[in-house]
Amino acid sequence: MTAPPDDCLARNEWICGAYLTSRRHILWEAVLQHLQLTVTAVLIGLLLALPLALAARHRRWAAGPVLGVTTVLYTVPSLAMFSLLLPVYGLSAALVVAGLVLYSLTLLVRNILAGLRAVPEETRQAARGMGYGPVRLLVAVELPLALPAAMAGLRIATVSAVSLVTIGAIVGYGGLGNLIYSGMNTFFKAQVLTASVLCVVIAVVADLLLLLLQRRLTPWTRRQS
Repeated sequence: MTAPPDDCLARNEWICGAYLTSRRHILWEAVLQHLQLTVTAVLIGLLLALPLALAARHRRWAAGPVLGVTTVLYTVPSLAMFSLLLPVYGLSAALVVAGLVLYSLTLLVRNILAGLRAVPEETRQAARGMGYGPVRLLVAVELPLALPAAMAGLRIATVSAVSLVTIGAIVGYGGLGNLIYSGMNTFFKAQVLTASVLCVVIAVVADLLLLLLQRRLTPWTRRQS
């Protein structure tokens, strides 16, 4: 008995509209988990990267160790990273988030530090001459001017996190990676292709949203261009 000509699921085709309609709840849950893991990891990474970059900026002796350690962390293969973190976090979503945070630090710390270092010294001196203290100088002058470089790092870190979340499928917390992994094991073509395309869509949309946010926060860059 052969499958009906319009039954793309039975024929196991790569592109299958029936898969989207019959598995939409599974896809939606996977997308939500993917977004939750990505956003959580990037936000935590940003919260950690900012003080590290500030420490490296104001204490030159700290720049080498901070950049060196974060670079070494970025070179660790993802499977090895999760294995090293497994005794601490167990088989949980926290394991995936922790790994993504460590990977994001390299991109975020380097770009934030580059942005801070690019602030002209005469601008700092002018702000100090106007009575700006260290905190006000940082918040009102240095961070806004460092924002373009910082946002560039944030965009790259976010897109990388969207991709790396899929590795979390090895512990059951991979968002769309769970569908890709199970689809590859069963050679379910429509599931593999659909989940992969959704990962790309999430990465592209996230990058565009961050680009729009960057343009909104840095209007002077548009005037210069």
